Amino acid sequence: MTPFREPLAYGLFGLFSLLLVSFTPYLPAHAAPSLTMGDAIDKAGRQRMLTQRMIKAYALAGMDLKLDAGVELNTAADLFNTQLAELTAFAATPEERAQIDKITLLWNDLRPEFDAAPNVDRGGELNDLAELLLRESHQLVLMLEKRSGTVAGKLVNMSGRQRMLSQRIAKIYLLQTWGLGSGVLEKHYNDAVRDFDQALAALQAAQINTTEIASALGEVEKNWRIFGISHFSQKYDTRVPWLVVRSMDRILGQMNTITGMYAKLH
Repeated sequence: MTPFREPLAYGLFGLFSLLLVSFTPYLPAHAAPSLTMGDAIDKAGRQRMLTQRMIKAYALAGMDLKLDAGVELNTAADLFNTQLAELTAFAATPEERAQIDKITLLWNDLRPEFDAAPNVDRGGELNDLAELLLRESHQLVLMLEKRSGTVAGKLVNMSGRQRMLSQRIAKIYLLQTWGLGSGVLEKHYNDAVRDFDQALAALQAAQINTTEIASALGEVEKNWRIFGISHFSQKYDTRVPWLVVRSMDRILGQMNTITGMYAKLH
């Protein structure tokens, strides 16, 4: 699978700075004792999605578009926290443990920012930091997939990345609606739409698909076509944030289930 390739807004200087600061870990006291490899890839992949979902919820709260957006944001942050502890316990190689350390440093820089009231000016900076967290989280998935060495492991990764892309599409659409439009965001949006479409076709063509997985992917395709209506309307400057959010959240739930199905095949 092609590695995540979005540009990093913070660059190497920002990463080195983060590695030099001290921090108090935002980790629960007790992590799950063990995970299967399929579960670990699933959870690591879900971390990618949560980096996008948190910023999406931040924008929803900032624009007062959803009454429980703050709850959604905190729930996503708590889940990221819990899964980070589980993945920390699962890491088995020096490279994986070093990658966990990078993720933890970034997370402890981002997490406190969500305690303040959402602000459009701050939203762009937090999105940049979430992009860096996404990149490092993706690298962990690739490491686990490599350790797995199976076709099922690759499909868990690909299917899990669809969850991230669903929330990435919704997040960027909302940031643009909020007034943070830029050429970079527009490129990221178009890339995410293209990547989701291509990966959906690849998943549907996978030879190890069960009848249940094939049927579930067919339902995703139906909702993806519904989203296409909102994508088309954007070209005519008609913003339909609720249609996009509903479509992407529905697809998120479906892809989460499908990723779990692939994890069980591992």
